[in-house]
Amino acid sequence: MTVPPIPSDYPRLTPYLSVDGAAAAIAFYASVLGARPRGERMTMPDGRIGHAELAFGDALVMLADADPESGFPAPAQAGGAPVTLHLYVDDVDAVFAAALEAGAEQIAPVATQFYGDRSGRLRDPWGHHWNVASHVEDVTGDEMARRRREAFGGA
Repeated sequence: MTVPPIPSDYPRLTPYLSVDGAAAAIAFYASVLGARPRGERMTMPDGRIGHAELAFGDALVMLADADPESGFPAPAQAGGAPVTLHLYVDDVDAVFAAALEAGAEQIAPVATQFYGDRSGRLRDPWGHHWNVASHVEDVTGDEMARRRREAFGGA
């Protein structure tokens, strides 16, 4: 029997988050960002989460409690999060407000962008950056180029 190199129920690329307090992060991502737990949560003998999976629609994020000794530091232990996760939601204003209420920190407020999304950026309570957006307008290529020049001074 041949085993496929990419499991059929996994996307080719999956972000893996290291968090200091994975159980609380899972609750936040589920209640605020609409994630659904997927599969079995693997709990270590000391109570830390060694592996968990969350589905965001058709996307998947894996996460675990930080383990800096094994080279898996949380953002605060690594000098900050260098990656931003982009998440489309049905109502960006409501989700963004709920995230702030639940302890996230605003990086950039929600605003309508020239490319047709309404979006805002935040840092979750574990230090990960999220760009939360709702698509509000389909923009043609010519209109996108015009708006980009207007937004960036003719660039």
